[in-house]
Amino acid sequence: MTDDTEQNLLCSLAAAGDTTALAAMFERYRRRLQQALRLRMDTRLKGRIDPADVLQDAFIDACKRLPEYVAAPNVSLFLWVRSLTMQRLVDLHRKHLGAQMRSAGVEVSIHSGNFQHASSVTLTRLLIDAATTPGTRMVALETNRRVREAVTSLDPIDREVLAMRHFELLNNGEVAEILGLSKAAASNRYIRALTRLERVLHSVHQ
Repeated sequence: MTDDTEQNLLCSLAAAGDTTALAAMFERYRRRLQQALRLRMDTRLKGRIDPADVLQDAFIDACKRLPEYVAAPNVSLFLWVRSLTMQRLVDLHRKHLGAQMRSAGVEVSIHSGNFQHASSVTLTRLLIDAATTPGTRMVALETNRRVREAVTSLDPIDREVLAMRHFELLNNGEVAEILGLSKAAASNRYIRALTRLERVLHSVHQ
């Protein structure tokens, strides 16, 4: 049995209510879910909240709510599990930060509950890490400033599209479904955000 065939079988079993298959699929999703948490966890919670604990709680939620999903599987299993994970993160931000929670800038519907936006600080760092070399790290402070300004200037939805496509490795259809966009709109926003940031990152090497 090929890996794709096995994954499809496990996904089908999980979607039919098999919690053992759900556990196996959750393990396969773990790295992608960890990246989603990494992008969105407030820096003030890092060191206080273990992403592994967030994922464990999200898995417990998934097991409890699996019958709901089986009754009305309106999204893919992965997107459903991801939405539960993001809701756990939103709850933790509210619990630990309360009124100190940073402004989301815009509310985005995501299947259930509110949506935690990707941190511009984390996104900036990941972009810089991907674009700089040992030689260009000599100008790290200036690079950080310019990239941070470019990331912050992006429309919040464009920033989300970039984070999801570039660092969570979601496909265009998944991004469109999460953000409630058409596939064409999601694709156009990704190209627009990528083009703007590529200009900034290219200038780092000039």
